[in-house]
This record gives sequence, structure tokens and C-alpha cells, in this order.
Amino acid sequence: MDRRTFLIGTSAALGAMSVSMPALAAGFEVERTDDEWRAMLTKLEYKVMRREGTERAGSSPLDQVYDPGVYHCRGCDLAVYSSKHKYDSGTGWPSFWQSLPDAVRTKPDRKLLRVRTEVHCRRCGSHFGHIFDDGPQPTGKRHCLNGVSLVFRAA
Repeated sequence: MDRRTFLIGTSAALGAMSVSMPALAAGFEVERTDDEWRAMLTKLEYKVMRREGTERAGSSPLDQVYDPGVYHCRGCDLAVYSSKHKYDSGTGWPSFWQSLPDAVRTKPDRKLLRVRTEVHCRRCGSHFGHIFDDGPQPTGKRHCLNGVSLVFRAA
């Protein structure tokens, strides 16, 4: 196999993986049209929350907020993460070791060469970020989130 054949085959396989990526189930409690989402969100918020993008590391002021309170979904105001579960992961994104009960849903993300776990709001489907297996105890999980997807409400 020559280099060209390998590259073409790899590109085709990656393309097929992204096309066949499972979506979150439809029928969220909070549903909006694409135009409604665009009207209520900034360009970056829309890219992250509705198109599963990522904000630049270190760009969110919420990364350094450690006051008592609750983080809510920017898309529907559902309480999703408690400041009690927040920690400094050193990654440049707000990180938590668990979400609030029944606040999030996950799905496989096959956009890169390995499968990651994507995390979304269970009520409106907004994309928050990813969950990794390198967090602190007691869960060992790191919910690595985009700050633009969240609104912090101090206690």
C-alpha cells in the first residue's frame, strides 16, 4: 500500500465515522428552531452549544470562579453543576468531578481518532464539553466544560 492509498482510505474512514455519529435523542423539554438559537446566543455560544465546538482554553472567566453556587445551562437555565464538585484541573476549562443528578446526558464523540464522551444538557441538548477518566476521587471523572455554555449563580 502506498502513502496516497493509505491517506485516501484513512480520510474516507474518518468521514464515515463522523457521518454515522449517533445524535442525542430528539424531543427535549426545551426545543427551539435554529433561528431562535442563533438569536439568543453569541456566535461563539452557538458554535459551542449547538454545533459541539470548543472555546479556546483559558478564555472563560468561569474557569477561575470557586465561589459557592450553582452553574446553569445557558440554553435553558437548568441547574447542571454545583460549585461543590468543581476543581482546578489545570486545563484552562471549568472542570467538575460530577454533575447534579439527572442534569446531563452523554454520547460518544468520534470526531477525532479516539472515542471521547461528550456531555450535553438533558433538557435542551446544549453541548457542554467532554468527560474524561482522569479526574479526582470519588468519581475519577473530569467533566471538562466550555464556560460559554454555563451561567454561574452565586449562593
